[in-house]
Amino acid sequence: MQTLVLARETRGSITAVDTHQPFLDELTRRAARAGLSDRIETINASMKALDFSDRTFDLIWSEGAIYVMGFPEGLRAWKRLLKPDGAIAVTELSWLGSSLPDGAKRFWEERYPAMTDVSENLRIMESAGYSLVHHFVLPEQAWWDHYYSPLERRIQTLKRSYQDNQEAMEFLDGEQQGIDLYRRCSASYGYVFYIARNIGGHP
Repeated sequence: MQTLVLARETRGSITAVDTHQPFLDELTRRAARAGLSDRIETINASMKALDFSDRTFDLIWSEGAIYVMGFPEGLRAWKRLLKPDGAIAVTELSWLGSSLPDGAKRFWEERYPAMTDVSENLRIMESAGYSLVHHFVLPEQAWWDHYYSPLERRIQTLKRSYQDNQEAMEFLDGEQQGIDLYRRCSASYGYVFYIARNIGGHP
């Protein structure tokens, strides 16, 4: 979705990267229907090993993905891909306050122990050679409309199909646990959009 929005809202050429070819194929089909094929290139590659020796970028945009590398590691690795005055726009799961419910703290310590708060992430960005432009918390509705509500419906369908498969049921229960936790504790954590400009050239 983000690739098509960026293509519609800018006049830039976009390189879309993913390791799952069916996602890239679907993007190619949608771009063709929208008349945007001439400005979107798809590449099947890992974000951990991006080899763009022939170019640098004005903007790197990554939603809900930098955690795969780690927030500091991703910022440092991608800095070399930016033009000296280029920008980065990333979302990172972040604690939103100092009072953390025990249930939320335990849940995320198991699943994403590197998770920290907004002030620490801003410090990490500065240390990595970025100048903050803006940051904001994604609204709760963004979680529900495009992620948790469709996922919850899918979980119920899969539970009926895999009710005799203990491993599958345990996995689905874990996914439901995350949804239920957000219902109770959405004020304590969320995705934060961090937008910053590259300063000081490449590391």
